[in-house]
Parts: sequence; C-alpha cells; structure tokens
Amino acid sequence: MNIILLGPPGSGKGTQAKNITSEYGYVQLSTGDMLRKEYCSDSKIGLELKALMDGGNLVSDEIVIGIVEERIFQNGITTGFMLDGFPRNKAQAKKLDAMLAGKNEHINMVIRLLVDDEVVVRRIAGRRFHLKSGRSYHVEFNPPEISGKDDLTGDYLVQRADDNEEVVQSRLDIYREQTEPLVKYYEEKNVLVSIDGIGTPDEIFARIKTALEQ
Repeated sequence: MNIILLGPPGSGKGTQAKNITSEYGYVQLSTGDMLRKEYCSDSKIGLELKALMDGGNLVSDEIVIGIVEERIFQNGITTGFMLDGFPRNKAQAKKLDAMLAGKNEHINMVIRLLVDDEVVVRRIAGRRFHLKSGRSYHVEFNPPEISGKDDLTGDYLVQRADDNEEVVQSRLDIYREQTEPLVKYYEEKNVLVSIDGIGTPDEIFARIKTALEQ
C-alpha cells in the first residue's frame, strides 16, 4: 500500500509514522528529511535546492516531486511507501497523483489524524528539551523528576523558540488554510480515513491498524 499521513503539527504524525513503518515495513518518506539530505549532497537537485534555499527562495513543487519520485522509483521500493509532510496543498496533491499515474501507481489510503487545536497547543507548548543530549520532556505528559531540569545531568531544560503558544497557533492557521482542502480532495477519491488522534500512542496506533487491515 501507498499511504499519506495527514495531520496538523503536534498531531502525533512522527510517532505514528514510526509505528506504521515498524509494523508493516512501509518505507517512510519524510519530505523534510529528504530535502535536508539533498541539500547536503552534490546531486543536480541538491545543487539547485541549495541555490534556492541559500537565496531565501521557496522550494518549488516540481523539485519536491522530483525528490519524491527519485526516492520511490530509483530505490526499487516494493513494500509500499508512506509520505509524511507531503503533499501540503491541493496543487501538490494533483502533481503527486500525476507523477504516480505515470508509473502505474496511486495512493491507496490517506490517514488523517484528528486533534483539536487546544490539544495541539498543549502538546507543543509544553515540550522541554535537554540541548546536549536531545532528551525531551513535557511539563504535563512526561515531566522531569525535578521541574525544569534534566533527569540525568541536572542541566536546565529549554523550550524551543517556535514552541510557544502564539507561534503554534500561527502554524495551525497556516495548516487550516493550505492543507485542510486536501481533506475534501481525498474524500472525493474515497481514500481518506479519519482517525481519532486523542489518547495514548498505543491507543491511536490500534485505531490505525484497524483501518489498515480492513
């Protein structure tokens, strides 16, 4: 199966993507990771990408589609793939469909994680990190033993600059404007499955498994 994982920032896509790839063997294609890898390479796309990003320009849909196509078809993926972070809008979705159709492939299922904005803000704004190790905590869901300090070193924890409520709400507004139209697009193709994204990671994954195995 070829899958798209859809949901706002803080909806738990990263956690569930790992669960899905571990359980079913699908190849996870995170466009953010792929762009970073290409940026650091000397490939033709990488050099073009570097010129764009260093110049402060947005990466075109064509470049992203090209990277996705290369990753899917030049590496002989046979187990199916899961796109995480792409497409972000209807125009990208249409270009993705056209690219896949040219290879006799298509998207089998779009898994949409449903999470209220209030929950997303709580999840992201409560995150705290130990910079040296990358260990993460949450003031509400996974607090350190001593408030504000790393359990192992006692170092102070930090909140990322873009994890404050105002920035998170702005990111959600952008998501609603640009990405929510994909819901109708994939509903009309009868491939959209909405999953309740509230609960423990295991509870949410159980719902995803039910959808995948129906």
